[in-house]
Amino acid sequence: MIPRDMAAPALQDPARAGAQTGAGPLAFASTRALEREEMLDAPLRWPAASRLRAPLRAPSKRAAGGLATLGLASVGDLLEHLPADSRAASTVAGLGRDEQATVSVEVRTISARPVRRRGMRPLVQATVFDATATMRATFFNQPWLVARYPPGTRLLLHGKADGRGGFRVSHHALAAEIGTDAQAPHEVAHYPASEGITSTQILALVAEARDALADVTEPLPGLMRAQERLPTRTDALTAMHFPREAEERADARERLAFDELLLAQLVFMRRRAAREELRGAPVLDEPAELTARWLEQELPFELTPDQRDAIALLGEELARERPMERLLMGEVGSGKTVVALYAMLRAVEHGRQAALMAPTETLAEQHFATIQRLLGSEPVALALLTGSTPAARRGDVLGKLASGELSLVVGTHALIEPDVAFADLAVAVIDEQHRFGVRQRAALQQRTPERPPHTLHMTATPIPRTLALARYGDLDTIALRERPAGRPPVETVLVGGEAARADAYQRLRAELARGRQAFVVCPLIEEAQEGEAGGVPEPGLRAATAELERLRGGELGGFELALLHGGMRARDKQQAMAAFAAGTAQVLVATTVIEVGIDVPNATVMLIENAERFGISQLHQLRGRVGRGGHRGVCFLAGPEGSAGSARLRALAENDDGFALAEVDLRLRKEGELLGTRQSGAAGELKVARLPDDEHLLARARSCAEGIVGADAGLRAPEHALLAEALHAAASEPIPG
Repeated sequence: MIPRDMAAPALQDPARAGAQTGAGPLAFASTRALEREEMLDAPLRWPAASRLRAPLRAPSKRAAGGLATLGLASVGDLLEHLPADSRAASTVAGLGRDEQATVSVEVRTISARPVRRRGMRPLVQATVFDATATMRATFFNQPWLVARYPPGTRLLLHGKADGRGGFRVSHHALAAEIGTDAQAPHEVAHYPASEGITSTQILALVAEARDALADVTEPLPGLMRAQERLPTRTDALTAMHFPREAEERADARERLAFDELLLAQLVFMRRRAAREELRGAPVLDEPAELTARWLEQELPFELTPDQRDAIALLGEELARERPMERLLMGEVGSGKTVVALYAMLRAVEHGRQAALMAPTETLAEQHFATIQRLLGSEPVALALLTGSTPAARRGDVLGKLASGELSLVVGTHALIEPDVAFADLAVAVIDEQHRFGVRQRAALQQRTPERPPHTLHMTATPIPRTLALARYGDLDTIALRERPAGRPPVETVLVGGEAARADAYQRLRAELARGRQAFVVCPLIEEAQEGEAGGVPEPGLRAATAELERLRGGELGGFELALLHGGMRARDKQQAMAAFAAGTAQVLVATTVIEVGIDVPNATVMLIENAERFGISQLHQLRGRVGRGGHRGVCFLAGPEGSAGSARLRALAENDDGFALAEVDLRLRKEGELLGTRQSGAAGELKVARLPDDEHLLARARSCAEGIVGADAGLRAPEHALLAEALHAAASEPIPG
């Protein structure tokens, strides 16, 4: 992360210079004194232009394309492109024929040799050695290297060995510039590369740009850096590229990881602080009549203690003028929809409106059907609005929303289209909120900007505490961990190979014979053909359309099968779901479009093909579609021979607790995205920090962010000026005025 338009680290204002360069508490105190006594009457000066902004010069056109693919346009971009890891250089004695390798060597002799072909520059040949052997290195079209690399020079060479003591050099760099030792080969920084540019080429470019590291701006206030015992950002970047020892690189990585996490937490804390200042939300504090009657008389089941606690908490927050902003996450089948419907009905009984937005039409339709069922006999005006809603029906719904005649609406992105207007939106529920971009979520909240609605975000994926802080640090959370009474856990069976699959289908047929229903889930919609976009499909991947036909003529011949996937027309999807819900279709062959929102109590069996292709949370969500009635469900996770040994699949077979599985998933997968807006544009990614490994850094970063925002939410203090710039560069946050 290089702050925009940043340059030399030393500021012209001496007080600010002390805060930036880590001069300690005295400099920090002098800055504060300047702010108190002179109120910053002097103009604020920023660092001058620097080498970091210089365009990056590629060694070739092909390399330029590779750098562009990596997003490296300037020297600053290059220096922020950190090594993914470090690898030991090969030894000369260990080189094999035609082996591509990097070697750390010392020059013994070097000379230019003329070539007979006209127009070609002389070859340069050098005798080089390391602690294991000697070899002959050949450089092409670079005669000046004779003067540049005299005997005794230590080099890092990348190229191909010919097996006869020769080595054709493709890329090279001075070992002194990159911290390697030819006498005892060290770990060599290995960079993320791209077609057209290799890791060694990037390393050579970084070595050439090393002096520009002095221009890196230090965004952290000196006092904070001293208290947290962090190296300067310049020192950290230098150690990442040119480490002298492993411990130095580890300390450097921690500093850069802290920066990432601090900026993310500042974004969250500032959003939270801004929201705390907001007022004007509808105050839903009148006595409960509709909701009390609905909870006591209409619900066909008893609420769990978690649901009751969540409803009580929402009731308190909806009664305030400050807009509620909550994240409701829950275990599969824990009853999130009931809690969300309570919040929406509080708006309805106050004569206001509520909306639920889902990311897909299938999920919106399922929510609409579920809410209709849950409402029972309560006369609440409810409508569905999606991209497939017929024009006449759409016009009617829009008119009733604008007039206030329609109290409750369920829909997709169609709810945030420009022509949709609400008379008085009081509660907005955003389901599977991680599938929407930040701007899309905000669009529903801003339907009535003069009176911001209370907002409840929902996710069907339990989130570990570490990830909740890292990804949703600006939101308060509500967790539903309990399932309704009488719902046993789903049995999970690992199926590796065809023989085990045959046994699984035998059990599936037995369940169908008892009058139950089943899902078969595939990773693809249809098999790709050679020459089509996407190319040749990976062998062994099953497609829903082909699997439907295969099963009709094979294991499930004689049973009624239906097909459901995201590429179908809305009407066809509705018909397939209706047939399955009614029981006329005994088996639904589908893609992961059924992952959330599908509730067919009679479905007791699920077979997931190519289960090794899915993540833990997705598989947990999928298996949650069965066993939702009074009969125990079973989920078969089918894959190739040996897939049963997968740590992910074993975790699912051994554990039915979604929150525990989320912790396992985080440990196995790590976390890469923090502030991502997904569809809506800029994304902040964790390039250095690793969760959950850096949980201790996250806690420190959050504590620092809370302190900064508590004292200076606008980041207007002099010591926070460059931090504000860094925040803007990293997360597209506006710079305070």
